[in-house]
Amino acid sequence: MKSEHIKAAARLEEECFTIPRSENALSEELSNPLTSFFVCVDNGAVVGYIGSYNVADEVSVTDVAVTEACRGRGAGNALVCALIDKAQSDGARLVTLEVRLSNEAAIALYLKNGFEKIGVRHGFYSQPKEDALIMTRYL
Repeated sequence: MKSEHIKAAARLEEECFTIPRSENALSEELSNPLTSFFVCVDNGAVVGYIGSYNVADEVSVTDVAVTEACRGRGAGNALVCALIDKAQSDGARLVTLEVRLSNEAAIALYLKNGFEKIGVRHGFYSQPKEDALIMTRYL
């Protein structure tokens, strides 16, 4: 992700999340040396992005967002694979994330990419309130 992708990423935040981050927040995160962001572009338009925090030998996925029109077409898989590849090349030991228990499509995507279900964070999400499944892929 580059600075020119921030506006499109903020639009994805609005479309995909009940508590979206602003352009300013995304811009600040992009400049943080402990973060990694990738975008998926289709015909010149950003159709998805993934972000993570990288601390020591662990990568924590913060967001995966794909526009509704492109879901099920491989964008999410490409983003997850790009993040895993970078984590491996950076020498990370694991990639971890939280996902809403009701998000069956995302859970299936993560399982397909070698993530394991390791626990639940009760009340993790708000608007609406929901538990999160903790998933980890060991590298």
